[in-house]
Amino acid sequence: MPGDRTKLSPGKKREERFKRWLSPGIKFSTPKAEKAYQERATRFIKVLKLEEPDRVPCILPAGLYAASHANTSLAKVMYDYKELSRAWVKFLFDFEGDTYTPPGLVPPGRALEALDYKLYKWPGHGLSPDTLSYQAVEGEWMKADEYDALIKDPSNFWLRTYLPRVFGAFKGFGQIPPITSFEEIATMSLVPFGLPEVQAGFRALLEAGRESLEWAAVVGEVSRHALAAGYPAIMGGFAKAPFDTLGDTLRGTQGIILDMFQRPEKLHEAMARIAPLAIDGAVAAANGTGVPVIFMPLHKGADGFMSQKQYETFYWPSLKQVIMALIEEGITPILFAEGSYNTRLDIIKDLPRAKAAWYFDQTDMVMAKKTLGDTCCLIGNVPTSLLMTGTPEEVKEHCRQLIKVCGKGGGYILAAGANIDAGNPENLRAMMDAAKEYGVYGK
Repeated sequence: MPGDRTKLSPGKKREERFKRWLSPGIKFSTPKAEKAYQERATRFIKVLKLEEPDRVPCILPAGLYAASHANTSLAKVMYDYKELSRAWVKFLFDFEGDTYTPPGLVPPGRALEALDYKLYKWPGHGLSPDTLSYQAVEGEWMKADEYDALIKDPSNFWLRTYLPRVFGAFKGFGQIPPITSFEEIATMSLVPFGLPEVQAGFRALLEAGRESLEWAAVVGEVSRHALAAGYPAIMGGFAKAPFDTLGDTLRGTQGIILDMFQRPEKLHEAMARIAPLAIDGAVAAANGTGVPVIFMPLHKGADGFMSQKQYETFYWPSLKQVIMALIEEGITPILFAEGSYNTRLDIIKDLPRAKAAWYFDQTDMVMAKKTLGDTCCLIGNVPTSLLMTGTPEEVKEHCRQLIKVCGKGGGYILAAGANIDAGNPENLRAMMDAAKEYGVYGK
């Protein structure tokens, strides 16, 4: 952000970010769109502050649903960016929600192909072409004896060890010398860059970069279109819990579980090394987008994945470090607690008041409101199963009950427990209708 902000308090930084959010610096399509943008953004700002807005805001569970809603497919929009744009713009105007979800989580298929990406499968590449979503590939992408290399130099480890395993095109990068070997006349350090496998990797990288640039231009255009029409973005970037970075991206689920027992000290050292990287990336994203909210999907901290003691020992401390650092920068983290967090509520309430939001999937919302309602904004949790198989009347009634319990006094955003990839559009309209009918304050 511009200017010297180092002397501002976290509260002042936050207010400055909220002001920027309210004034995104774009030309609105109409005065009506500008007014609608201000109303929607103000609605979210107030609810994040635990205040009562004009009504309960609603985040529709868009996910990849825009593709099926527009009678196209994920397999199509990953390669046809005009079709990607058409589907997401159609969703925007068909539902007229309180916010929009850009297609940033629809990766460019040709870029993944160019790099021979192994961490995910997607329609037509490991999955049936008519599959509605993509799928992570569980694996031990970092070996148990490589903790020291990661801790010593994460960038070097990523470039020369991790990337060659995850991207087939980068298999030669393990032969690249550490960048720190370039001192004065570094002729010998240049030799590996002439090797065929290394040069092939850079050619693939250039191809993927060109493809990604084209894709990013379309994603950006969709976002600008949504802003101009009066729809604020609610998420300015992503971050992960350090435990999840290790468990999802590097060690895999089995590996991280074993590490809690077999090498706990190394696990703690690695999380301490990763936490500042997560913080820096999240702050940079919020600064770049102008949206002072960072979305943090929490994958491995749910009830049943680890014991309460393990959660308090391995998961929460480094996660809280990231949360508090973002709050210090005036950024509001939205913490998406996937699965159930019923046994975690007394732990996670240990945060400054009105500075973070908890987005719940399967957590008991009555318990959550009772335990966290005076501390954090609550988000959630219309069941995905209900949205997929229920009737609009059932969805609306469920939303009414959630609003009745969680909306009291403000600090609540109506949302689904998780995103959907297909379903009845009338059920999403029922969610919006419920927010407008039952979520109005001051009646």
